[in-house]
Amino acid sequence: MEFDLGWLLIGVPIAFALGWIASRLDIGQWRRAQREAPKAYFHGLNLLLNEQHDKAIDAFIEAVQRDPDTTELHFALGNLFRRRGEFERAVRVHQHLLQRADLGAADRARAQHALAQDFVKAGLLDRAEEAYRALEGTGYDIEARLARLSLAERARDWHAAAQMAQQLEASGTGSYAGRMAHHWCELSLQAAAAGDAVAAAAALQRAREAAPHAARPLIIAAQRAAQAGDIAQAFGLYGELLQHAPALFPLVATDYATAAIQSGQADTARATVMRRMKEQPSVDWLQPMRLLDGAATAGAGVPDAGERAQALLHAQPTLSAALAVLDAPLQAHDEVALRDVRDAVARAARVQQRYRCAACGFEAPQHFWQCPGCLNWDTFPAQRIEEL
Repeated sequence: MEFDLGWLLIGVPIAFALGWIASRLDIGQWRRAQREAPKAYFHGLNLLLNEQHDKAIDAFIEAVQRDPDTTELHFALGNLFRRRGEFERAVRVHQHLLQRADLGAADRARAQHALAQDFVKAGLLDRAEEAYRALEGTGYDIEARLARLSLAERARDWHAAAQMAQQLEASGTGSYAGRMAHHWCELSLQAAAAGDAVAAAAALQRAREAAPHAARPLIIAAQRAAQAGDIAQAFGLYGELLQHAPALFPLVATDYATAAIQSGQADTARATVMRRMKEQPSVDWLQPMRLLDGAATAGAGVPDAGERAQALLHAQPTLSAALAVLDAPLQAHDEVALRDVRDAVARAARVQQRYRCAACGFEAPQHFWQCPGCLNWDTFPAQRIEEL
């Protein structure tokens, strides 16, 4: 049977035409998909900006179903789930991204970081630690190490926290000496509570080496020296604390006064406390001044506790200072002291003499029928905050 070349001449153009039509159909479908995907994306974004989160999530889910390869839609959807507290759904979205073989290295690291954040928000700290650990060597390396440092501190794993802080310090991202000092102080306190004096001393030494002028290691060292009977060393350490962290000195002012009296340095300590009391008025100075006044070599002319409390109240009109004045005998109060007490009470009460909106918490010194904050009506109770 001979082949008719005429059919070939007819078939080739027909095949070409059919191929051309099919290609145009594919291009048209692709163009429609490209038009629909951005439209759905922008629709979801518009709903999100209008704080219609439920509708925004539905729009993003629809867009993802139309184009499963769109990574940005997955990230937007996962972040929305996390913000709404739907952590399980956020985890599924980001795990789905990580399972994709065509995901680039940058997007993979981004998805891993988002997954770690999901685990943190969900309270799954062990899985968050594992997820952050997978980010080592990526563009999120430093951020992941900082997150792992915070996780270790939340878990009170002070060894891991100190190690992570040391790695961050070595990476040149900043100074973590103060945090490392706190980590070693916590380890020292744990060892002391367990009765391991050697480990406690070693950890405290590491804390002082990490931050030589940090306040907490100096305070712990001074307290332990005083407990061991080495009063001279304790007094010297308190003096070092006063030099490097004077703002924190009121926390240990009474211990300092006790060490000064026991070491025969009462007059020196009294002059120091009086100077600091003028520079930094605080009720924390009253008790050490009582101790040092009683141990002063020149007892004449030493003000009594009531006079010191009145002077403090005049310089710092706080409720604590007013309470110290009222602790003195009533006959010791003069008109100036009573006026200072009234001013301190009025100052403290002013914060509570406000009206608070029951809908949004907006506070104002006067009553409103319509809240200036949320614009709701009849949300201000007739009682002030202190009366509720």
